[in-house]
Amino acid sequence: MSDSGAMDKLKGKAKEVAGKVTGDRRQESEGRTDQAKGKAKDAVDGLQDRARGVRDSLSRDRNEP
Repeated sequence: MSDSGAMDKLKGKAKEVAGKVTGDRRQESEGRTDQAKGKAKDAVDGLQDRARGVRDSLSRDRNEP
């Protein structure tokens, strides 16, 4: 999990809860948006890690006799 993704999710949850408590639907919606943004960042990081792994395994296979 990326640090920025985790921070977005945490910040978003706090905004969502604060919005629910105060009845501020806009803040609640912003919180859900921030959480979705954090999840997207985590998904991109996961894909990048997988791509690096595939690249590394392919380069190892080519270098082996």
